[in-house]
Amino acid sequence: MSNELQRKVQQLTTLMDLSSLVNSTLDTREIRRRAIEAATTLVNAETGSLLLIDESTGDLFFEVALGDKGTILKQIRLAKGQGIAGWVADSGQPVVINDTRSDPRFYQDADKKSCFETRNMVCVPVQTKERPLGVLQAINKNEGVFDDEDKEILSALANQVASAIENANLYHELKETFYDTAQALAETIEKRDPYTGGHTQRVMDYSLEIGRMMELSPADMEELRLAAILHDIGKIGVRDSILLKNDRLDRDEAVLMNQHTEFGAEILEHVRKLRHIIPGVRNHHEKFDGTGYPDKLSGEAIPLVARIIAVADTFDAMTTDRPYRKALSRQAAVTELLKFSGTQFDKDIVGHFVRYIASPEETT
Repeated sequence: MSNELQRKVQQLTTLMDLSSLVNSTLDTREIRRRAIEAATTLVNAETGSLLLIDESTGDLFFEVALGDKGTILKQIRLAKGQGIAGWVADSGQPVVINDTRSDPRFYQDADKKSCFETRNMVCVPVQTKERPLGVLQAINKNEGVFDDEDKEILSALANQVASAIENANLYHELKETFYDTAQALAETIEKRDPYTGGHTQRVMDYSLEIGRMMELSPADMEELRLAAILHDIGKIGVRDSILLKNDRLDRDEAVLMNQHTEFGAEILEHVRKLRHIIPGVRNHHEKFDGTGYPDKLSGEAIPLVARIIAVADTFDAMTTDRPYRKALSRQAAVTELLKFSGTQFDKDIVGHFVRYIASPEETT
């Protein structure tokens, strides 16, 4: 096989590999990184970068920059229309420039700040039919100079990157709309009880902080976020005479109130995409020693998400005024959590939460 044919096969294989990645994941960070690696391979360049448009300012910023100067480049922003990249983003036209120093559009400060010499480049727009997203550039041809073929193949790559970014953005927007809808539903239920305003938001915030300190995976964090938002959704099935009572509940009333965890699980059972968060909603009132409700689970048999929400929920309840008692101070509430650590609550989770509460960011 000739060298030219080998190069064509390698280019086609690289494009197909990236296309497969684009169609199998919504992880834009991985797609962007792999796209730049593919760009340098496809056109035999020393390095490359992806610059995206900041929608609020119109500036271009380095989203991905390969090489040991990449970190420095990520600190540089180009004003709208500035540099070759800015010109390409504005015009939507790809360019090949084999002597950057002689081009009046070249932004030399980027080289000065990064101590890198840009000799030549091919720069192509990353755009959808509706709008420009940024530019993709390959820098310093390892052998010879860039040509129109390099421009065309980099443009084909940029089209895949644009599609991946647009799909991921759409997915993110839909997901955030879903979260906002769930939050609005939870807050609507909250409005039945004037004493619990903001409870859902605080429990979610506390739960996510615990999750971060435990270094949960992104998937687990998403499950935790949703379960925390909807942990009290079952209270929609509790009648007002119990939910809004201005005194402590008697035994029979407490039994009825406790059913909100089962009501919540029953409601979510009808939403297929939310069934995975049912354990966090159903079991957030279980106790580590097995004396909680509704299933009398104990220890690690209690789902992790439920154990986390239990700590966050109890802390917020203790630090919120109720008709029949004043709120505890944060320090007093922490003392209570520690007192019942290992019996009512997971000891490790309490430890993470206490460290979070004591952190400078939280205490200031």
